[in-house]
Amino acid sequence: MTPDSILDATRANVATILKEHFPQTIDFEDGSYALSHGSSSVGVVVRRFTETDSMVEIMAQVVSGATITLELLHWLLRKNAELHFGAFGLLFDDTIIYTYSLPGSKLGASELEAAVTSVAVIADHYDDEIVKMAGGKRTADA
Repeated sequence: MTPDSILDATRANVATILKEHFPQTIDFEDGSYALSHGSSSVGVVVRRFTETDSMVEIMAQVVSGATITLELLHWLLRKNAELHFGAFGLLFDDTIIYTYSLPGSKLGASELEAAVTSVAVIADHYDDEIVKMAGGKRTADA
């Protein structure tokens, strides 16, 4: 398990980077953060990973209440193969998400900024396509 010292250092680093690059970020002061971009909402969470590193997960809720069909699942899997990093997934309640994770202990500002921006832009772009295909609501409409 990740030592508290690594977890605390990663949280401090992530908080500083988000505050500088995304001033609208909400800091929940437990290693989790939230920010909005377009029609998407992005969460950033610092998690335990290994004995020598932490993990920073960036996740956007894309669409809730969509009709989950085989066609939609195939479409999401094909998009996963096309996109450069990250992946679509389903939460326990079938909310469609887009997520990407980075090692945390040596995370730089440019890496985190690019990851947060990319996850937000991808979620903001594909939410409209998914709603047209499968119904449901974008995060901004929920």
